[in-house]
Amino acid sequence: MSETNLSLSQLEQKQDFVRRHIGPGEGEIAAMLQEVGATSLDDLIQQTVPAGIRLAEPLKTGESQTEAQALANLKAVASKNQIFRTHIGMGYHDTLTPNVILRNVMENPGWYTAYTPYQPEIAQGRLEALLNFQQMTLDLTGLQLASASLLDEGTAAAEAMALAKRVSKNKKSNLFFIADDVHPQTIDVVKTRAEMFGFEIAVGPAMDADKHDVFGALLQYPGTTGAITDLSTLIANLQGSKAIVAVAADIMSLVLLKSPGEMGADVVLGSAQRFGVPMGYGGPHAAFFATRDEHKRSLPGRIIGVSQDTRGKPALRMALQTREQHIRREKANSNICTAQVLLANMASFYAVYHGPKGLKTIASRIHRLADILALGLKQKGLGLANATWFDTITVKVDNKDAIVQRALAKGINLRVDLDGMLGVALDETTTRCHVLDLFDVFLGEGHKLDIDALDATVTTEGSQSIPAELVRTSEILTHKVFNSYHSETEMLRYIKSLEDKDLALNHSMISLGSCTMKLNATAEMIPVTWPEFGKLHPFAPVDQAQGYAQMINELSEALIEITGYDALSMQPNSGAQGEYAGLIAIRKYHESRNEGHRNVCLIPSSAHGTNPASAQMINYKVVVVDCDKLGNIDLEDLKKKAEEVSDNLACIMVTYPSTHGVYEETIRQVCDIVHQHGGQVYMDGANMNAQVGLTSPGSIGSDVSHLNLHKTFCIPHGGGGPGMGPIGVKAHLAPFLPNHPVVAIDGTGRNNGAVSAAQFGSASILPISYMYIKMMGGEGLKKATEVAILNANYIAKRLSGHFPVLYRGRNDRVAHECIIDLRDIKEASGVTEMDVAKRLNDYGFHAPTMSFPVAGTLMIEPTESEAKAELDRFCDAMISIREEIAKVESGEWNDTDNPLHNAPHTLDDILDDNWNRSYSRNLAAYPAEAVKRNKFWPSVNRIDDVFGDRNLVCSCPATDTYR
Repeated sequence: MSETNLSLSQLEQKQDFVRRHIGPGEGEIAAMLQEVGATSLDDLIQQTVPAGIRLAEPLKTGESQTEAQALANLKAVASKNQIFRTHIGMGYHDTLTPNVILRNVMENPGWYTAYTPYQPEIAQGRLEALLNFQQMTLDLTGLQLASASLLDEGTAAAEAMALAKRVSKNKKSNLFFIADDVHPQTIDVVKTRAEMFGFEIAVGPAMDADKHDVFGALLQYPGTTGAITDLSTLIANLQGSKAIVAVAADIMSLVLLKSPGEMGADVVLGSAQRFGVPMGYGGPHAAFFATRDEHKRSLPGRIIGVSQDTRGKPALRMALQTREQHIRREKANSNICTAQVLLANMASFYAVYHGPKGLKTIASRIHRLADILALGLKQKGLGLANATWFDTITVKVDNKDAIVQRALAKGINLRVDLDGMLGVALDETTTRCHVLDLFDVFLGEGHKLDIDALDATVTTEGSQSIPAELVRTSEILTHKVFNSYHSETEMLRYIKSLEDKDLALNHSMISLGSCTMKLNATAEMIPVTWPEFGKLHPFAPVDQAQGYAQMINELSEALIEITGYDALSMQPNSGAQGEYAGLIAIRKYHESRNEGHRNVCLIPSSAHGTNPASAQMINYKVVVVDCDKLGNIDLEDLKKKAEEVSDNLACIMVTYPSTHGVYEETIRQVCDIVHQHGGQVYMDGANMNAQVGLTSPGSIGSDVSHLNLHKTFCIPHGGGGPGMGPIGVKAHLAPFLPNHPVVAIDGTGRNNGAVSAAQFGSASILPISYMYIKMMGGEGLKKATEVAILNANYIAKRLSGHFPVLYRGRNDRVAHECIIDLRDIKEASGVTEMDVAKRLNDYGFHAPTMSFPVAGTLMIEPTESEAKAELDRFCDAMISIREEIAKVESGEWNDTDNPLHNAPHTLDDILDDNWNRSYSRNLAAYPAEAVKRNKFWPSVNRIDDVFGDRNLVCSCPATDTYR
């Protein structure tokens, strides 16, 4: 049908979102097809994707909707959520996100579209914000070393247990103790991890911990019901028995309370959510994690460290990267793709904006209102479970059901999971009027309590609810950064100054292989900050979250259709957690068949880098399968190794298309071989962007996959997190998906443990993927995949005359990414892949994935969202760099006095009065005409990694060092 024959609504729908998401227009697509030698997109796909795995039917995910339609429809769904005043607590609290942070960080693509800072010279802004997060963590916890965030409090506690086992000197013990006043969801997540590692768990009263022979213990401060306990003696006793003690702490309480570090704790962890990050029905939220300096090489997650650049200027970078899974594989401490950078940045900006005085005012006000509430209830004869509290009181009641009904009638949620008691947690949004409402709820109207008189009594008598010995006396947040930006004008400028140091998708393409940095459309992002999604507590009554339930169910159905699986779990809150949850399902499936001895995981050398670390997390042994010279899994080696471990084969973890960027013709045979030996097939979802609408893991023969919603399905990377990693499974694995101890999940085993703190992981960012699928429709999703493949083949074609393309599949095609090989060039010229990566910064680009999966290479993934003009600009830059390399090869430039070795170039370089290089300043800064139109200046020169690791500094340096 021609466009002239379409109705106005049909034309609007056809032209609205799909054409905006997909970068190349029809004319550009035609030109690129001609360049690569294909007559149409369908012709290209037939040449590229094996016929035996292509889908016979189009996706049944519906017709594409316009942005306006999709937003209106989702708003109607969201309106089914009921926003009650939440006093549930349990690690989640309502908060006030300062508007200057909401608009200029959370809603700003300059912050949310950035990638993990593996190229630190163009990431100094978010690195500084993360360093501030670490400094904030150190100050509040009283320890010496902090990481740059983990996924949530529950998984941080599980990481603390793993660290304790690694570093504890009580090597004979296999027992970990958890205090029974730890939040129930945390206990469950830790139990799940312990089961996988083969650790024993004891749960009991905290003060009984030292009665056990343990390698470590987890305590909560304040406890889940609100009590504040001096843990000093217990910690000392446990440490006297060579145990490692971790304390899960409430971050706001630490503003007023003596820090766990001062009480002797080895590890302190918790959630930074209440520092300005909406509850969002469970996430995403950044966890904080701190430990002693001597445990730095066992610390999970990323560490931001202070180093220096080639001019001796202080510069930030991710320190100790040798711990990471892409380097150490199964020997990694943890799966390091477990950060929540955007949310850590928000929390750190919250601390910067309020400063120590502002935070103390907020915390003191919360505590004062809790004292007033407690005093009034006690005056009316109600008993309290605890004599101490910061913000949470637990009330003994005889008429629990009646009180709960009165609360619901007033639009109030209380904590209801305690026998004969109700919990009430206050937060920074609580007002005096809210306290009066709570009196009405507990006492009935007509109680005649005078809040002014109660306030005066608290003032006169002073607070007794924090023991005198546990009142914080140490200073916090003394660094200048926390004492300088308290007006909105100053805060706005500080945020902008950091944003300007970072290259994100709002500046240029980020062509990282296996990371899929595509458009994160504004229409997809808008619902995330709707209060209907942001203000819900994850443990609110389910009838108040019907909008969430509908949205999650519809998204799940769409993802099941796309993947060819039978069931899906939304709980894993990162790709790494998805891998972990998928492997748990495999392990539990084998155990259900009395084959729990199966513990060998085959991993091809072409698999995604997180896979070995995930296998290690469930105590599986890794056996590597070779690849042939074309990058394909070596079938003979696979058959040989599957036969060798046949009785113990649990699974294979395979990425498809492979991380080598190839659609392997034998993928179905790979699945068959593993199944013949009793194993399961785990297909990594990292490269789903090359499958959607063309093939699917379920139809190929896989049993389980995780889906990187922050890759294929448009959730932004956020500077290295947030993400979501739901898993799809075949029906036989569905009974082994994760459940939750607080909010039960239908369709899986009730006794299955949780892998994340909230039942639906980071639920508040699911609207992004929901909107993407609704606006693209089935045909749009398929076209996105086709154009992603076209863009990759176009880049491979343009660059192949200048750089070898390492792997190709059928008809010499690549999948959605290609690898260019620099090893011979490096041998001939001395120019390294690092030099090329840094020189790309001068051209205004983030480097592709460097030296993974093959050392000495660059892996390029352009995605479907980049137009031909941007692809050409990138290719022109790479070709220009190859010409620069030729000048080093010929001797025109020597091996150190050349623009590659000295890249990236900063304004300090260009303005240096002593410029004495053999190339011009203009060539250094403006190597191509296009750069002059939109110059991005790296804020530091190349950073000295070795210096940074040898002189590890992970806290904010004195201001003088920046002069």
